[in-house]
Amino acid sequence: MIKAKLLFATGCLLLIHQALAAPSGTVYTANERDNSISQVDLASGEVNTVSVTIAPHNVQVSPDGHWLLTVGMPSHGEHAASAMNVMNMQTGQLQVFSTAALGAPVFSLPAGEHPAHVVMDQGGQRAFVTDSAADLVRVFDLQARSEIGSVKTGSYPHGLRLTPDGQTLYVANMRGASVSVIDIATLKELAQIPVGKAPVQVGFAADGRHAYVSLSAENKLGIIDTATQKLTDKIDVGRTPVQIYATSDGQQVYVANQGSSTDPDDRVSVVDPRRKKVIATLKTGKGAHGVAMSTDSAYAFVSNIEAGTFSVIDTASRTVVATHKVGAGPNGISYQE
Repeated sequence: MIKAKLLFATGCLLLIHQALAAPSGTVYTANERDNSISQVDLASGEVNTVSVTIAPHNVQVSPDGHWLLTVGMPSHGEHAASAMNVMNMQTGQLQVFSTAALGAPVFSLPAGEHPAHVVMDQGGQRAFVTDSAADLVRVFDLQARSEIGSVKTGSYPHGLRLTPDGQTLYVANMRGASVSVIDIATLKELAQIPVGKAPVQVGFAADGRHAYVSLSAENKLGIIDTATQKLTDKIDVGRTPVQIYATSDGQQVYVANQGSSTDPDDRVSVVDPRRKKVIATLKTGKGAHGVAMSTDSAYAFVSNIEAGTFSVIDTASRTVVATHKVGAGPNGISYQE
C-alpha cells in the first residue's frame, strides 16, 4: 500500500512538472500596423522584430520549419523598399523568408489584388493564397518561384486551411456566407457550403470528420460535417470571433474574439465540440485575433491585435501562462517546433 501511494505521488508530481514545463519553440507574428514580423523564442523570451516591405496580414511556417511565408499589401511607410514598391505598387505580395536568419525575404512574388492568408501543402512544395479582392485562391510553386494556377471561390475568401489528410482546402468566404471546398490535386472547387454570416477562418478536428468555422457577424462557431459537407451546429462564443484552432485530442477548440477597434474584446472562448458548448472563457489581451497551436497541443498562442502582444495558453489548465510584446497590430500567428 505504501509503495502504491509513493508511485501515485511520484506520478502526480511528474504530471505537475509536465503541466508547468515552459513552452519551447518559436512563434511568429505578422505585425500589420508597423510593417514588421516578430520572431519570439518561447524558452528565452527573446524577441526579434524585423521590418518588411509589406503590411503583413498573415504568416505561416513551412512544414519542415525552414521557411516563413507571409502575405500582405505593399507598404508606403518609412520602412518600405522603394524598388519593390515601384515594381508592384498596386500588387499584393507573397514573401518567403528563411527562419534561420530572419531578415530580407529570400524571394517575393506578386500575389494578387488583396492577399489575405497563406498555407502550404504537406510537402512544402506549393503555397495557397486567398486573394480576397479577386475571389480566388492563387497557387504558387515555391521551387519554381511562380504562380501556377488559381481556383475561383465564393465572395471575398479570407482564412483557409488544409484538411488533416492534406488533400483538400477549406476556404472561408467572408461576403459569400460560405466555405469553399477545393481539391488541391485537381485545383477544382468541389462544393460551397452555406454556413452563415461573415465566416473568417476554418479549423479541423484531428480526425478530419468535422471542420469548424468562425462566424464573425453572428458571434458563433459553426460545425461542419465533412462527410456530408453540411453545417450541423452553431455555438455561441464571444464578440466577433476571428481565428480558431482545435487541440489534437478533439476536446477543445480555441476561438479568438476580437470585438471591434473601438470596443475590442479580449477573450478566448474554449469550446467542447462534442458537448457543443463553451467550457471556459479566458482573458488574453485587447483584440484577440489569431490562433496557433504547439505541435503537441499543449499550448495555444493568441495574437492580440489592439494590445500589440500574443498570449500563451496552457491547454491542460486553460490558463494564460505568458504574454509577449511584439510589433504593432499583430494579426496572423504561426508556431515552429
